[in-house]
Amino acid sequence: MKPRQSQQPIPPVILQGNVVLPDRILEDAEVLCRNGRIEAVRPQTAAPKNAKVVKVESGWIVPGFVDLHVHGGEGADYMDGTAEAVKTANRAHLRRGTTTIFPTTTTGSPMEIGRMLDSCIAVQENWSVSDGARIGGVHLYGPFFAPGKVGCHSPEGRRDPTAEEYERYFALGIVKIATCAAELDGAQEFYRAARRRRCLITCGHSNATWPEMERAFRAGMRHVDHFWCAMSSVASLRAVYGTPMQASMEQFVLATEEMSTEVIADGEHLSPELLQFAYKMKGPHRLCLVTDANRALGMPPGRYRFGPEEDGAWFESNGKVGFVPGSGLASSAVGLDTMVRNMKVMTKAPLEDVIRMASLTPAERAGVAENVGSLERGKLADIVVLDRRMKVKRVFVAGQEVPA
Repeated sequence: MKPRQSQQPIPPVILQGNVVLPDRILEDAEVLCRNGRIEAVRPQTAAPKNAKVVKVESGWIVPGFVDLHVHGGEGADYMDGTAEAVKTANRAHLRRGTTTIFPTTTTGSPMEIGRMLDSCIAVQENWSVSDGARIGGVHLYGPFFAPGKVGCHSPEGRRDPTAEEYERYFALGIVKIATCAAELDGAQEFYRAARRRRCLITCGHSNATWPEMERAFRAGMRHVDHFWCAMSSVASLRAVYGTPMQASMEQFVLATEEMSTEVIADGEHLSPELLQFAYKMKGPHRLCLVTDANRALGMPPGRYRFGPEEDGAWFESNGKVGFVPGSGLASSAVGLDTMVRNMKVMTKAPLEDVIRMASLTPAERAGVAENVGSLERGKLADIVVLDRRMKVKRVFVAGQEVPA
């Protein structure tokens, strides 16, 4: 029997340039990566002879982005329920700087949602860099929406939560973010079950009142989906309850320090003033950038399905955003790289705060910050190189460069 040959060590990778940390920018610094993890972030030194050195002459070295709320890309929706659809979408987002992703369900039948979860598990368990962004978990988003707040999702797939259904999903172990409209029958039980699973618990597609949000908060809810989109307002509550006017999800989130939220900074959903307001009110530790991207990302303008290819609701895309003619917007058609650029240009937020909102803050909220979200010793070497116009030039996942 031949003696087993020892495996050759993988040469370290060193990225040199301006390194963006959660609270500052280190100029003329370097990130040393070895065996898939970050070994050091430090001032530039003489590189070992066997190291691969990447010099970033202009631009920035930033952590890989983390997307908590995303439905698909490049023709695929996660609800298509196949491993190939999951990989197609994950590759599309990886090229745009997202290295950790939380595939997000829409409304649909229990069979369709189960199929989506199974396909994500299959990809997660056998993942390699060639499969695209790493799956951090699944965001169970639909189907537990309020009847009047379904938005572009198929209304036929909406329903109230039942333990028989959601406990099947939670038992699979892949659900890490769990959404339910706070006013639905069974919502409190849903929140408590999600809390037992240590999920980030969210309220979305809801017309909840302040008292309903308080009850949800006591049950474990700490986040609301895409601020100002498909959520209650003073005006929407007055239409239901009359006067005196009531406080809504917006007021509850802004008044409650522990609550976090997210914005779609595609330049189509929210004005620069609203983006600036959200940043000023919640700050970089409680505000996340998300794409909410649909299958039209990276595709030409046209008509597409939101949700499963066979029976999802139809929407139109103009190449920048999805919309339902005569109704409203239907999620975005751009990646987190666009959200980062827009947030920097449209607000007064410093670059380190903008990058934090696309990386460390969502990682913290989803409970994965031990491994991803910032450039720190011991974390996975998931790194994005941005040029001076903040466009993605290079992407590294676990220290491996992703082919352009």
